[in-house]
Amino acid sequence: MKIKQSSPSCCGRGFFLCCLLFLMACRQDGCVSILPVDCDLQTGDVVFRRGGGVTSHAVLIAEQGGAYSHVGIVVDSAGMKMIVHAVPDEPDFEGDCDRVKMDPPEVFFNEVRAARGEVCRHQDTALARNAAKVALEVYRRHTPFDHDYDDADTTRMYCTELVTYAFSQAGKPLSGIQHHELRFLSLETNCVLPSDILECKDLYSIIKF
Repeated sequence: MKIKQSSPSCCGRGFFLCCLLFLMACRQDGCVSILPVDCDLQTGDVVFRRGGGVTSHAVLIAEQGGAYSHVGIVVDSAGMKMIVHAVPDEPDFEGDCDRVKMDPPEVFFNEVRAARGEVCRHQDTALARNAAKVALEVYRRHTPFDHDYDDADTTRMYCTELVTYAFSQAGKPLSGIQHHELRFLSLETNCVLPSDILECKDLYSIIKF
């Protein structure tokens, strides 16, 4: 199926202008990125962060001691390194829905959203690049966030589902990934947690910060 892409002359410039304005506003407010300036991200890297919001706390409680509450994947967008991730409660504008987003690394790791972070790399760089292409396609489909945390429904995605789906569609699923039966108030789900991806033997840590 062919995906209709917007003209970079209008939508592309508007998107990057929004990112630039966000970064400028953060600098004025004293908000900075926790990502080290010398961190060389590569396409297909899997990135983790620990947030401080309500959803992050819920994930950390489910993790029972896990280090991170959110995960995304680095992609190449017109020569720029960006991070594609499925996230709730981070609207870019009034009325924005929870969805799969693409943010600059400085936005993903902004200190308002991240208290700590880590970058991991797959041993198979070619596979990782293909996984990044899959994640980019998921973003371009305007995929909504999956509040039911249902891996069987790939029309919606939650953060770990996006990463595992990307590698699976790229040709080789991440090894040893487990699912956990969890209960959040009235929600009962069987899902993958960030720690499951972090502990995957296919990945190795590049940097913690």
